[in-house]
Amino acid sequence: MNAQIAIPTETIRLEGKPLSFADFVRIGSRSALIVPDAAALERVHKARQVMEEAINSGQPVYGATTGVGAMKDVSWSDDDLDAFSTGLVRAHHFGTGNAFPLEVVRNALAIRINMALTGRVGCTPELVSAFQRLLEADVIPVVRRTGSIGCADIGLMGQIGAVLTGVGEAYHSGERLPAAEAMARAGLKPFKLAPRDSLASVSTNAVGYAAAIRAIRQAATTVRVLLATGLTTAGALGASRDPWKAVAHVGTEREAGVGAWLYFNAMGWDWPTGTHVQDPLSIRMMSQVFATAFESLTVAGRTVLAATGRTDDNPVVAGGQVLTSGGSLPLDVTVFLQTAQLALAHVARNSFNRCVLLGNGGRRDLPVNLVTPGAIATGFGPVIKLAGELFVRCLSLSNAISAQSLVVANGLEDEAAFLPLVVERFERQAGALRRLAALEGLLAAQAMDISGDNPGNVPGMVYELVRRHAAFYREDRPLSAEVEAVEAALASDDFVGELISHSAIMELDEYFALGPQTGTETTTVMN
Repeated sequence: MNAQIAIPTETIRLEGKPLSFADFVRIGSRSALIVPDAAALERVHKARQVMEEAINSGQPVYGATTGVGAMKDVSWSDDDLDAFSTGLVRAHHFGTGNAFPLEVVRNALAIRINMALTGRVGCTPELVSAFQRLLEADVIPVVRRTGSIGCADIGLMGQIGAVLTGVGEAYHSGERLPAAEAMARAGLKPFKLAPRDSLASVSTNAVGYAAAIRAIRQAATTVRVLLATGLTTAGALGASRDPWKAVAHVGTEREAGVGAWLYFNAMGWDWPTGTHVQDPLSIRMMSQVFATAFESLTVAGRTVLAATGRTDDNPVVAGGQVLTSGGSLPLDVTVFLQTAQLALAHVARNSFNRCVLLGNGGRRDLPVNLVTPGAIATGFGPVIKLAGELFVRCLSLSNAISAQSLVVANGLEDEAAFLPLVVERFERQAGALRRLAALEGLLAAQAMDISGDNPGNVPGMVYELVRRHAAFYREDRPLSAEVEAVEAALASDDFVGELISHSAIMELDEYFALGPQTGTETTTVMN
């Protein structure tokens, strides 16, 4: 028997305005369903009236009565429109490779609905309802992630639009099925696309935006964890806390906030005495490095969330007219996401420098490679090469790619942002950072044990987590599985939730909706 689909009782009202990270966490996890606002639906009706008047008047409407791309000058007769509308979404089902997580596709559906509710798209209200029914029944299209140049996700959204017509694949009750079978099990029928509905189903960056939102939130979580492991290393090296006090007087507001967090969480245990008044750069500049990363992620997050409340279609309905638009280029989101990638590369270098300091024997009389005094061992020297590889991996993935030259569609397409590919590289970068955090935590715990430290506060939390998965290093042993186990534990909801509960950075933790989300409150869209 098929598992029964539980329908969430909590709702999020969509009004065509930007949503929040918390909203997307709830929609993506299916702890809340969306409900279109009545006034917003009226805007959809009015925009459709304008669209139909343009079509009925004989005005050529791109992608509704004409072909698309290099076929833009081909006009279709009334008798041709049904076949064209169905064929258009199916022709754009060309994505390949691994599928996006279900939460990304759920959020993409919500974004497509929310954009239509601006009253600028010109699709039918029935199309909005069709997308909403997919979410309600949890029939989630399989969207293979390779297939977009980041100028409307036509190869990604086409896989969603095709499912509406009963072809392609979709998940239902956790099972990957042919679209027609998934819809039948959910009691849904294929949807007949009206003129304009077909292009509205594919010509938007909703998937790229949904993937970027998930990636930014994950990166913020990773940087939050790295801040904790960085503080743990600072304790193991006997760093001076003075720079974290000084930044309150000379730094930016974000730098001062990070410095205050570091200073506060360095208390509560017998912090070792530093060996130098001026610490090496990787320690005394932690506030600046992490603050810049958080600020860059915040700007990228603000930009992509704003995009969820505007229309990136072509054409659009505005001022009572159907107008050609260049809004399908998500360049602002892409550029700011790439800026955040550069900031993450600096976080990686900062962590790598601290790993080197832990192993080179230059602080607190720590032995080279953190080998226990008197032991015959190679120690942690070889594994620090892993830290170097992870840093260079982060650095290489930060290279901007959005300005790459590209010409397609018979020379008609002159811009592309490559947002989905940028997101994919961003995800890989954050993954390398998660592993770097684990390696740094492992090295710091070894150094603390050698020095006889008894860490408290956040460093104590990191130390205890590491020791649950990796014993003190006395003789040479394989470290691969231990690094991966510490990585998984540091990235877990349990640890992140404990970290935030112990010492929050309120404006960041709340903005990115970090840590476990209960999803017990009904919320409306943020203005």
